[in-house]
Amino acid sequence: MKTEVSNSLQGRVAGVTVNTAAGQPGGNTTVVLRGVGSINGNQEPLYIIDGVPANADTMKSIDPEDINSVYVLKDTAATAIYGNRGANGVIVVTTKESKKMSKRQFRKLQKKRYEQWQKENTPSVIIRDAAAPTSDPKAQTEKHEEKIPVDTEEYEAFEENKFESPASNPLSTFSIDVDNASYTNIRRFINNAQVVPKDAVRVEEMINFFKYSYPQPSSVNPFSINTEYSYCPWNPKHKLLKIGLQGKEIPAKELPASNFVFLIDVSGSMDAQNKLPLLKESMKILVKNMRREDRIAIVVYAGAAGLVLPATRGDEKETIISALNKLNAGGSTAGGEGIELAYKIAQENFVKGGNNRVILATDGDFNVGRTSNTDMQTLIEEKRKSGVFLTCMGYGMGNYKESKLETLSDKGNGNYAYIDNMQEADRFLDKEFKGSMYAIAKDVKIQIEFNPRHVQAYRLIGYENRKLRNEDFANDAIDAGELGSGHTVTALYEIIPPGVENDFVKTPELKYSQVQQNGNKYSSELATIKFRYKKPDGDKSTEIVQTIADTAVPLAVASGDFKFAAAVAWFGLKLRDSKLVPNKDVEAIKKLATEGILTNPEGYRAEFIRLVNRIE
Repeated sequence: MKTEVSNSLQGRVAGVTVNTAAGQPGGNTTVVLRGVGSINGNQEPLYIIDGVPANADTMKSIDPEDINSVYVLKDTAATAIYGNRGANGVIVVTTKESKKMSKRQFRKLQKKRYEQWQKENTPSVIIRDAAAPTSDPKAQTEKHEEKIPVDTEEYEAFEENKFESPASNPLSTFSIDVDNASYTNIRRFINNAQVVPKDAVRVEEMINFFKYSYPQPSSVNPFSINTEYSYCPWNPKHKLLKIGLQGKEIPAKELPASNFVFLIDVSGSMDAQNKLPLLKESMKILVKNMRREDRIAIVVYAGAAGLVLPATRGDEKETIISALNKLNAGGSTAGGEGIELAYKIAQENFVKGGNNRVILATDGDFNVGRTSNTDMQTLIEEKRKSGVFLTCMGYGMGNYKESKLETLSDKGNGNYAYIDNMQEADRFLDKEFKGSMYAIAKDVKIQIEFNPRHVQAYRLIGYENRKLRNEDFANDAIDAGELGSGHTVTALYEIIPPGVENDFVKTPELKYSQVQQNGNKYSSELATIKFRYKKPDGDKSTEIVQTIADTAVPLAVASGDFKFAAAVAWFGLKLRDSKLVPNKDVEAIKKLATEGILTNPEGYRAEFIRLVNRIE
């Protein structure tokens, strides 16, 4: 008789205990990792077979002779990679079958296995045909009830920026974007062997997930300005301009007092291990960074909104954590009502000259109250006037409403992140705590004027939903992005030099609008770049002007940061299947990224290369 694979693990893999029902040979077995406690009453570990999540039944169906290798992950080693799904440990299995396959065959197998696992583990809704005959109720139920997997993630559709001619449109204006939720969301799709939705890819958020080596500001301005000009890796006839901002790093002892209101979604849609349980553990990381002079209040919302913890001193950590631990999910989602209450509490405890912020944690499923993106935008624009900033944190899969969270953060003087596991929570709320939670400048806008002498055409890569009208640049009533302490912001422009044949932009001959070349006056300038920003509590903006020389260095000698940022942009454009990128070779992307790894103690750049390696 064939030995069941679960029993074959006993003694073969360290830390594994196999329990047989009623102690009877041949009875049902369960696998438990020794030293792992359960947070949900189920001690069964997560199985990863050839890189794909699997159920215990799938594991049991494998012939032990077909297993090539097995290893076990526990505690933080499991949750750092697999989030709360790995809370009871992870058993990672590689089969001999996978070793014999080509990369293409292996990915097809992964996709098939993941779709089966997702089908078995995704919540479902029942659809009934109200018009069905009623003479046989049983037959009606069997014929007219259908379980449909719930996968209602929402992403705002947008069109990729096109090339512009400086002869007819010399100005490019946009708001900075420090968000990086798109990258962590894409990482989740790739790690789960899923196809990445095109509209989930925001190239600027991918670029800005990573930090770059820009110098600290040396002037009175809150950020330094850094530019680099080289050649475009996906089209060597074109060039690439990198613009980088480095926010001033505020020493911990100089941080202003914080007035935080946690606005936590406890509706029924949050009842999953990678939602409310992960959310609560994430918030505890932020609580750890609080001081006596800081204050935290907790507002929750489901069918209605309520205050579960009034403003509490930051050093009363046990009280705050106890309130978090008591939260449970259930009910519909009164998102608008929750936002109203959270801002009310924030304003009641407002710290003048301090850091006043609502931190919204949700899957974004607002289905009661003000539901449309337009209604939510109007609400949050009203609340922005209070001087309270907003941070949005998205959780979960299958029901994640990225479009709503992005609308809220964009219009609420805020930022947003997608938290898929405790590793990402630790990065956003601990390692980058000051950048995520402490603004040093708001309404930061960039306007660049290209010199037609050196630029036939240009396009901004990404930032599609951050573009502004040119007249909005000097209008202080127009909202733009915020910059946090120590934050870096990077933008890339692809440039077609004069004389290069292309199919992207054609400038017609104009009789009355001839380009003024100004003799040799500006012959050495590629562009002039302007920045506007306000202080966090200010209403009037300050302008900075800087010129960029027309001096491009060969890509081979460009900085590691330039190469890596270009590689990330290239990968994002590939995922979006950009029609403006002729070369989408994965090996070329990986090679460029490898040249830009530099010193990367956190391993994020190396992780990016692993993601690239999983895409054909």
